[in-house]
Amino acid sequence: MPGTKRFQHVIETPEPGKWELSGYEAALPITEKSNPLTQDLDKADAKEIVRLLGQCDAEIFQEEGQVMPTYQRLYSESTLTTMVQVAGKVQEVLKEPEGGLVVLSGGGTSGRMAFLMSVSFNQLMRGLGQKPLYTYLIAGGDRNLHLNKHGGGDSDAHGPQAGLEYPPIPAPSPSSCPPLSSCHQAPFVAGQMDYCMDNPAVFLPVLVGFNPVSMARNDPIEDWSSTFRQIAERMQKLQEKQEAFVLNPAIGPEGLSGCSRLKGGSATKVLLETLLLAAHKTVDRGIEASPRCLLEILRTFERAHQVTYSQSAKIAALMKQASTSLEKKGRVHLVGWQTLGIIAIMDGVECIHSFGADFRDIRGFLIGDHSDMFNQKAELINQGSHFTFSQEDFLTSILPALTEVDTVVFIFTLDDNLAEVQTLVEQVKEKTSNIQALAHGTVGQSLPTPLKKLFPSIISIMWPLLFFEYEGNFIQKFQHELSTKWVLNTVSTGAHVLLGKILQNHTLDLRIRNSKLFWRALSMLQRFSGQPKARCIESLLQAIHFPQPLSDDVRAAPISFHVQAADKKEQVIPIALLSLLFRCSIPEAQAHLAGAPSVCEAIRSALTGPGRKRNADALETLEPALP
Repeated sequence: MPGTKRFQHVIETPEPGKWELSGYEAALPITEKSNPLTQDLDKADAKEIVRLLGQCDAEIFQEEGQVMPTYQRLYSESTLTTMVQVAGKVQEVLKEPEGGLVVLSGGGTSGRMAFLMSVSFNQLMRGLGQKPLYTYLIAGGDRNLHLNKHGGGDSDAHGPQAGLEYPPIPAPSPSSCPPLSSCHQAPFVAGQMDYCMDNPAVFLPVLVGFNPVSMARNDPIEDWSSTFRQIAERMQKLQEKQEAFVLNPAIGPEGLSGCSRLKGGSATKVLLETLLLAAHKTVDRGIEASPRCLLEILRTFERAHQVTYSQSAKIAALMKQASTSLEKKGRVHLVGWQTLGIIAIMDGVECIHSFGADFRDIRGFLIGDHSDMFNQKAELINQGSHFTFSQEDFLTSILPALTEVDTVVFIFTLDDNLAEVQTLVEQVKEKTSNIQALAHGTVGQSLPTPLKKLFPSIISIMWPLLFFEYEGNFIQKFQHELSTKWVLNTVSTGAHVLLGKILQNHTLDLRIRNSKLFWRALSMLQRFSGQPKARCIESLLQAIHFPQPLSDDVRAAPISFHVQAADKKEQVIPIALLSLLFRCSIPEAQAHLAGAPSVCEAIRSALTGPGRKRNADALETLEPALP
C-alpha cells in the first residue's frame, strides 16, 4: 500500500508488521520482542540471512500505520518536531561555545556510538577552525570501547542519551558532567538524567531510545530510589517546557531478538547524526533547522541502505567465508582505515556477549592516527592482548600468527592511503589467501589495478557524487560508516547463525552480563520450555550457581549477585533450558550439551524428542519478582 505513506522514500519500506498488534508478545517491550520477519532465521542460508536482516534494517525508516498508528516512528511529526527542537538547543551551544559542551553518553553499543560520533563532530569542528565541543561517556570507561565487560553491550536502560551543557558562571569544564561510572547501565544512564534534571541551569538532558516510555523498566534500581520509567516520565513532563527531551521512535524488534547492536545501534547513529548535522549546517547560515533539512539527511541514510544491500550476493559470500574460518577454529580480522576501523572494532567486541564468542574470534583494528580520540588513552595502551586494536598491534601481534584458516577483511575508502593498504594486503597474503575488501568510492573513482588484483573478492560500494558545503561532506562519511556497520553486522551475525548458535531468532548462548540480560534469559526459558516462571527462575539460578546448592539466602540475593556469578560462566541459558526440558539435574544437562554438535542442535533435539509438548508462547508477565 505505497499510497498510505506520507513521504517519498528512497527504499521500499515494509508496511507495519505483526509486532505492532497490541497482543503480540505483550509482556515484552518492542526492543525485546522477536521479529516476525526473522522467526525462521536459523533455517536460512547465507543469501536469505542477508535478505532478512536487510528487511529488518529497512524498518528503521518505516512510517507509522495510517489506519492504526500504534507507535510514533522516525518519520512521525512528533519525532521530527522533537529533533528540530533538540537541534535548536545544540545551535545555542554552537553560537556561544565558551564553556559549553555536547556530551554523548551510553553503555555498550550506545557508548561506542557516542565515542564514534564525538570523534566525527570534533573532526568537523576542527576542519572549520572551531573549538571541538563534543565529548563522550561510556559505562565502564574507555576499556569498554574495546572489550565487552562491565555490564555487556545491551544497555540495561531505555537507550543511549545525549546532554547539552550550557555555560553558567563560572563556565563548566568536562569534569562537571555527572561523575558516574557504574558498571550497570540503568544507573549509569538514569543517574545522569536525574542529575541533569536537578541542575537545569547547567544541563539539558536528551534521552534516546526505541521503546515507548510506558515500556521502560519499572523495577527498582539497586541502591537507588527511582525506577528508570520514573526518570523517563519526569523527562517527558519537562519536555513541555523544553527543559528535557525524550526521542524514542519505534523501529521494530531486532532481527536477532534483543540484540540492540544491530538496529538499535544503527538507528541511534541515524537519528543523532541527522539532528546534529542539521544543527551545524544551519547555524552558519543563521537559520534554524527545519523538518525539511532533517528529511534531506534522513533520505541519504535510506540511500545508504539501498546501496549497501545491492551487494547482497557478495555480503553472503563473505558471511560464508567468515563462518568457515570460525568453524575451523580460525579467526576473522576486520582491518579498517580511520573511523571505519572504529566500526570494525565495535562489531568484533559486540560478538563477545551476543554469541558467547571468544574475544579473538572476530576482532577489529583501526589503521590511522587515533592520538586525540580517547578520553583515557592510558586505559587502552599496553594493557595486554584483550586491548590490541591499532595498526602497530596488528603488525606485531596478529600478522606473525596468521594461518591459512584465518580470514582478513580490509575496509577502506578510495580516498585513503591506497599504497599503505596495498603494502598491508601483500604482507597478509603471504599468510592466508582468505582476504576480502570492503571498499567505498564515489562515481568516477576506481581501485588501482595492482591492488585490485590482490583480492579474490571485493565488495565495492560506489556512492553518487554529492555537491555540498563542508558540513555536507560529512554525510558521505556517515554513509560509509553506516554501510560498513550494516555489512559487518550482517556478516558476523550470519556467520554465527550458520554455526548453529541461533534458535529461531534467539541467541541462547549469550553471556548474562547485566540485569536486562538476566530477564531476557528468563523470557527465553519460559518461551521454549513452556514452564511456569517460578520453575524457570529456579533452573536459571541452579545453572548460574552450580555446583553450589541453592540456599534461601542465594535465592533472595539481589539480581547483581546472580549477574556477577553468571558473567563468569559459559552456556548458562542452554544448560538451564535442557534441565527444564529433560527435567534433569545440571550435570545431566551439561552432558546432553557436550554430546551435541551445537547448542541449538541440543535444544532442537530436546524440543522434538518423543512425548515432548511445549508451548512456545507461554510467556508470563516478565516483571522482575524473585522470591
